[in-house]
Amino acid sequence: MAKDFYAILGVSRTASQSDIKQAYRKLSKELHPDKHKGDKGKEARFKEVNEAYEVLSNEEKRKRYDQFGSADGPQFGGGGFNGNFQDFDFSQFAGGGFGDIFENFFGAGGRRGGGNQNKGQDMEISITIPFTDAVTGKERDIEFETLVTCDHCEGTGGEKGAKLETCATCSGTGQVTRTAQSLFGTIQQRAVCPTCHGSGKIPDVKCRVCDGEGRVRKKKTVRISIPAGIQDGQSLRLRGEGQAGRQNAAAGDLYVLINLEPDRAFIRDGDDIRSEQTISVADAALGTTIEVQTVHGSVKLAIPAGTQPSQLFRIKGKGMPVLNSSRHGDHYVTVHVEIPKKLSKQEKKLFEQLRDDT
Repeated sequence: MAKDFYAILGVSRTASQSDIKQAYRKLSKELHPDKHKGDKGKEARFKEVNEAYEVLSNEEKRKRYDQFGSADGPQFGGGGFNGNFQDFDFSQFAGGGFGDIFENFFGAGGRRGGGNQNKGQDMEISITIPFTDAVTGKERDIEFETLVTCDHCEGTGGEKGAKLETCATCSGTGQVTRTAQSLFGTIQQRAVCPTCHGSGKIPDVKCRVCDGEGRVRKKKTVRISIPAGIQDGQSLRLRGEGQAGRQNAAAGDLYVLINLEPDRAFIRDGDDIRSEQTISVADAALGTTIEVQTVHGSVKLAIPAGTQPSQLFRIKGKGMPVLNSSRHGDHYVTVHVEIPKKLSKQEKKLFEQLRDDT
């Protein structure tokens, strides 16, 4: 039975791409293996979430999944189409014409000129940073495994001195003809050549290190600049830092998902910061001045006489930096009044006198 990718992400079938992305980020953060080391159940769930997002975040794959329950298109083997047109539901193709029907049989990759097959894929990785890095901003190096340009052949895919020859599989066209059986009979369609991946050329002597790919899998280190004010769950895009393209084709992009470590003293509320502080009954009644720790350092705050328990005070401009601006949010302090559980004789006498006078 096909997996329900919408249920896996916890979204409706009419969910927007923004809703799908938001649900994915929330779940990937909750289920990330770094937080549940050794938990096979969480690891399997994490993989399911990534599989669901990989399909639903792609408009073409989502379309095929919605129609057939699979991103690969219809499956006719083992109880699929039985050759009887009366049993086939054409309503799923309403408005699409025969072109859409053929596309669904072959998949998006079967279109003529189906995009740059040699281009490297985009990547997304997740990192966790200290709360203070989001306050001040910081540069840091991240390491991850990906496909990088082969040093031996410098990305050409051939040994030194190798010549590019016409691909024998596609005769230099970059495309091949493939056939498939459908309810209309045998259909022929052009597809990207699996040998040269659309380039039409291959080296006469393949690189012994990358076997003609022009890229190899290894660890890569990239320096990223974390801007002050970045929010938990936001992504940074690094152009050209994803997977290397095949035979020096363009590289994909790298998306770095930022997770913020919680802070013991501060609670972030958008661009504002919230904290709590406790004062004595006497200070609440008579007024006082306290020191409040903000993300920008210590600040003096005047507490007026008659302050009530859980009263909220605002310190303007002492919150988080607003991303990509010179502005800052505010700092809000909730002041709690500490009621003494034990009183000395003198304190008890004073409180009794105060009660009698009121």
